[in-house]
Amino acid sequence: MTAHPSDPAVAAFVTAVNAGDRDAFFTTLTDDASMSDDGTDRDLAAWADREIFSSNGRMDIEDVSADGQTLTAMYTNSTWGSMRTRWTFTVTDGRISRFETGQA
Repeated sequence: MTAHPSDPAVAAFVTAVNAGDRDAFFTTLTDDASMSDDGTDRDLAAWADREIFSSNGRMDIEDVSADGQTLTAMYTNSTWGSMRTRWTFTVTDGRISRFETGQA
């Protein structure tokens, strides 16, 4: 059974990723949002295009923290295949201001 994030911004993020909807994805983020992948800060737009949108990224959520802002997921894309990942989100005024992801 797939878990569902209880935080509305995080849920919208996951929905946008799984739909391949770039516009909806960026709508979930603050204008100055930042991110890191495996502990290294990345250019968010370039990373999203490469790791999500041009490679058909998909998140299958396994576990969600009580606050709905930390996820464990099987992340799959056409570049890397499937891997177990952890996602931690900072939500500010209902939008994601930062997320950190990496192998779990």
